[in-house]
Amino acid sequence: METAGNADHREPWNKGKIVGQKAPFKLKDIWALRVRLQIEGRVRELALFNLGIDSKLRACDLVALKVRDVCHGDQMATRAIVMQSKTQRPVQFEITQTTRDALQTWIKQAGLKSEQFLFPSRLHDSPHLGTRQYARILGHWVDDLGLDRADYGTHSMRRTKATLIYRRTKNLRAVQLLLGHSKLESTVRYLGIEVDDALEISERTEI
Repeated sequence: METAGNADHREPWNKGKIVGQKAPFKLKDIWALRVRLQIEGRVRELALFNLGIDSKLRACDLVALKVRDVCHGDQMATRAIVMQSKTQRPVQFEITQTTRDALQTWIKQAGLKSEQFLFPSRLHDSPHLGTRQYARILGHWVDDLGLDRADYGTHSMRRTKATLIYRRTKNLRAVQLLLGHSKLESTVRYLGIEVDDALEISERTEI
């Protein structure tokens, strides 16, 4: 039986852990990793990374994409729309030229057909890349960049472009639509922008 003394000395569950939102990647990190993946010929990972940044999708939706979601015949789509598994709400995203090039190279190399998953699993018991596999791949990317794994996760990919868009435009409604959030308050919490904006205002206020 636990005594009061033992309870007082119990360490908090989150001691030594970073809790809360995972950090978005910085522009310099994005380009550094792209170059590394290109040089090392990691075609699948480059396509996954670029599409993860562009789509701003949750990991579960990203790994479940099919070739037909991003490619119409021989033509790569410039925009795509998918149904989010968490909210059952559709969300649209852009596919930039850099991402289209990476996807086209990957699809051709892997010999993927329209009805196949874009990122097939290399494990026999899974039809497509799993979220845990995706998280492990991302962990290696973080290592490649010399960053701390504790600071980053799959949500870092979802947050990266959304955060950059907000910082450049301050257009919360646009970011809300891109993330597929039903409420603006969710977007505010997700980006953590209230604190960031307050600090920026404070820093510009000299006394």
